[in-house]
Amino acid sequence: MGRKSKLRTFILILAGIILAVLFFAAIQRLLMPKYQTGVVEGSMIEEYYDNKEPHDVLILGDCEVYENISPVRMYQDFGISSYIRGSAEQYIWQSYYLLKDTLRYETPKVVVLSVHSMQFDHPRTEEYNRMTLDGMRWSPVKVEAVKASMTPEEHFIDYVFPILRFHYRWNELTEDDFVHFFSKDKVSHNGYYMRCDVRPYTGFPPKTPLVNAKFGANAQDYLGRIADLCKAQGIDLVLIKAPIEYPFWYEEWDSQLQEFADSRGIPYINYIGNENIGLDMSVDTYDAGLHLNITGAEKFSSYLGKWLVSHYSLNDYREVPEYSSVWDAKISDYNSMRESQYAEIEKYGHLVSFGANATN
Repeated sequence: MGRKSKLRTFILILAGIILAVLFFAAIQRLLMPKYQTGVVEGSMIEEYYDNKEPHDVLILGDCEVYENISPVRMYQDFGISSYIRGSAEQYIWQSYYLLKDTLRYETPKVVVLSVHSMQFDHPRTEEYNRMTLDGMRWSPVKVEAVKASMTPEEHFIDYVFPILRFHYRWNELTEDDFVHFFSKDKVSHNGYYMRCDVRPYTGFPPKTPLVNAKFGANAQDYLGRIADLCKAQGIDLVLIKAPIEYPFWYEEWDSQLQEFADSRGIPYINYIGNENIGLDMSVDTYDAGLHLNITGAEKFSSYLGKWLVSHYSLNDYREVPEYSSVWDAKISDYNSMRESQYAEIEKYGHLVSFGANATN
């Protein structure tokens, strides 16, 4: 075989390999859930990477932050640039790895951590894991996060090649899968999940006693790791419990967190029952008190933002033209979605563009 013939054979083989890889990647992309309607929370983690502005405040946690805190409102009121790296049922070890992942791109001045997930010592379902982990960019940090998060039934290779997990979706593909094959619409506002509808609080079931009130060793370990990492990076850490009463938050949990905070010299603030926030759960919730709607989130955000600027030296990005123009665009998108949701509610009596969300 001559040199030209060998080169030709090599090129054909290489082209075949490239085409096979591209075909495999395309099929995998098609079959992976797009999280554009219904459970949109699965899109939130990846949206962080598209943001170019710096963030003085990083907010970590589950629905207690991404449904209850509006970074746009904190910017409008105080010039705070913040981002919520939140996800459905985000476990405390996932918050730790998301903090490490964020530090690959920027170092915030303050980390606000929701402590709601301290009640979980082990992951519960693959579905919730996926909504946090699939959106992370591949790095050694993501490898650690996946290994720390997998349930006994999961396999690491399924995260490397999601097609092994989602191959069954051939008969479940929807228009979303094709429309958003190349790109996805933004579903959050710096990590905030907006809901403008109202479903008043009417009461919760009786509070049940805890069988074992002590936080698990794994959760305690990762809370300590977050505190250590923040200290090492010169970041101020703030622990918070959002002003949501149900699922119930117990005094035994509260005392353990206060003891931890005191031992580390960091603030822990439980906002349940704080009347100064001004919440009215007959109008400030969209699901009968489980989460805040936009009016409730903006009230809480204004209260939290005021506390942050009074305790930490944060930039007022309203006075920085390079970034205020970026935030002006964010405000425009925010207002546009709010107007769209209110228009839907007025026309149909409820939001038609939202299915059931993950709620955790």
